[in-house]
Amino acid sequence: MSAPPPPAIEARGLTRVFGGGRSLLGVRRPGVHAAQDVSLAAHAGRTLGVVGESGCGKSTVARMLAGLDRPTKGAVLLDGEDVTARRGVAERARRVQYVFQDPIASLNPRKTIRQTLEAPMRRLLGMGAPARAARLDDLMAAVGLRAAFLDRHPHEFSGGQAQRIAIARALAAEAKVVVLDEPVSALDVSVQAQVLTLLKRLRAELGLTLVFISHDLAVVETISDDLAVMYFGRVVEAGPARAVYAAPRHPYTDLLLRSAPRPGVERLEAERGAADLPDPLAPPPGCAFAARCPRAEPRCRAERPELDEGGDDGARVACWRPLR
Repeated sequence: MSAPPPPAIEARGLTRVFGGGRSLLGVRRPGVHAAQDVSLAAHAGRTLGVVGESGCGKSTVARMLAGLDRPTKGAVLLDGEDVTARRGVAERARRVQYVFQDPIASLNPRKTIRQTLEAPMRRLLGMGAPARAARLDDLMAAVGLRAAFLDRHPHEFSGGQAQRIAIARALAAEAKVVVLDEPVSALDVSVQAQVLTLLKRLRAELGLTLVFISHDLAVVETISDDLAVMYFGRVVEAGPARAVYAAPRHPYTDLLLRSAPRPGVERLEAERGAADLPDPLAPPPGCAFAARCPRAEPRCRAERPELDEGGDDGARVACWRPLR
């Protein structure tokens, strides 16, 4: 198996705690541990899928990668360069762009599509009017929309069209890394397929690196080269997507795959017992999944496992009793 290209964007030990500290009276308040020591990498020209149930911290990690939120600890590297402490928002935005979950809400309702797409060209690239006009035509063609749509407002578009516009806005700054936070979750299945096909084509044509955040395993499998599975703020399994899907090693990954609805399969495998997440104000000392895991033993509840070195297939798991 050939070695993957170097990481275009990388997270090293990212931790994000909201709140905490002391009150005005000196009383210590617990913080919410949204992300805990998260390390992952998206390699140049490939798609990294980050999957997990709601509340696992995947969107928090996505925002830190794009510079929309600053980590409590840890580092973000772009092409091997640590950009965590940099305060230049424009510089990060020229290299990393973000596509939000709700396409309509992410577009300014008072601005036309032309104004929306021209803003990053003007502010980040300093393009003049002739260059912007030519670039607009290229962008609309790239995402499969007519140039006549440029003078319309966001409310005049369907969800799928609005998401294409949001993708065009991300491409307008000529960034090579695009972080997409649940970009198709609000779309119909047929429209999801169109957007996913568009993303795969743009990645190939423009040499993009994608970080694709989703809770939908079928969607992630369709588009991802590599996969990171998150649970309660931590990465519990990571590696090539095909390897993880073919032979999941963490019980949580296995649970996600068995619970996902599949066409033609009437019976769903529901989890037995409570499926509540641990208290984010007081993270457990051991594996956060231990309370839900049928394979848990005393060590699982007392010691937190770290990602291992991986096997021949490149997959890594953080589990004391992996399935394989």
